[in-house]
Amino acid sequence: MKALVTTGPNGPGLELADVAEPQPASNQALVRLTATSLNRGEVRHLSDEEPGTVLGWDVVGTVAQAASDGSGPSSGSRVVGLVGEAGWAEQVAVPTHALAVIPEGVSDAAAAVLPIAGLTGWRALEMGGLLLGSRVLVTGGAGGVGRLAIQLANLAGAEVTAVVGRPERRAGLVQLGATDVVVGIEAATGRFDLILESVGGTSMRTASEILSPEGVLVTYGRSSGEDGEIDPYWFGDHSGARIEGLLVFTEVDRHRLGTTQLERMLALMAAGRFDPQVTRTGSWHDPMPLVNALLDRQVDGKAVLTVE
Repeated sequence: MKALVTTGPNGPGLELADVAEPQPASNQALVRLTATSLNRGEVRHLSDEEPGTVLGWDVVGTVAQAASDGSGPSSGSRVVGLVGEAGWAEQVAVPTHALAVIPEGVSDAAAAVLPIAGLTGWRALEMGGLLLGSRVLVTGGAGGVGRLAIQLANLAGAEVTAVVGRPERRAGLVQLGATDVVVGIEAATGRFDLILESVGGTSMRTASEILSPEGVLVTYGRSSGEDGEIDPYWFGDHSGARIEGLLVFTEVDRHRLGTTQLERMLALMAAGRFDPQVTRTGSWHDPMPLVNALLDRQVDGKAVLTVE
């Protein structure tokens, strides 16, 4: 079968090549891929991988072979799911606890944004508890996770402030549910009950300073490339607050995330209440223009590769 494989250390690169077919475990369905969403966490380290490595997390396609233990969707079902590796291939073995059937009215490209970006946003908001009437701050608001998290927080009844890095990236965020959009976290005013932090460095430090005394700060990335630092005395001044780290794969493995959350977000999409924010699409026969656009921060929202 064909798969996108890394090309080596001379800069990021991908090419289609022949690889071995997967051998699914009893709790895995074999899915024939039709679309996949690109994530910065995948593409930023392409040149670090050994040549011939198959990456890829977000999987959309049709079940070619149902799980042998009887769990999950039946053969022929159109599905979306999450894997830790090898998702950029014609056939992918996907654990059924991280797989959901796509309803009519939701396109493959729309569903493809949900496994990494959607589940990350969902779980980060869930960590904040009841959001009705709370103040939520979302850094990286123009990115894939940010745009989905803004919508989910608004649907949950929160007052949402989005942080962007450049003025032109503010476009469309109020329409998604942000009450306020600021350029740089330093422009955010007041205290926040929940902060979704994906930038790291100075942003992380500032976020900790504007968290409410009983608030929750969820960190799930460092797009700045800088480590986040917290003053040790912060913990004494914020004894009722929490800082939580979020890695979506860990949450899926613990069965806190998966089929149920994907199904609920798909239902919101089908009802027209949740916009996937797919702003760039391309073919897996020519993936690098989309990869480079993502690396250059030229994608507001999500980028999706289709498989023909």
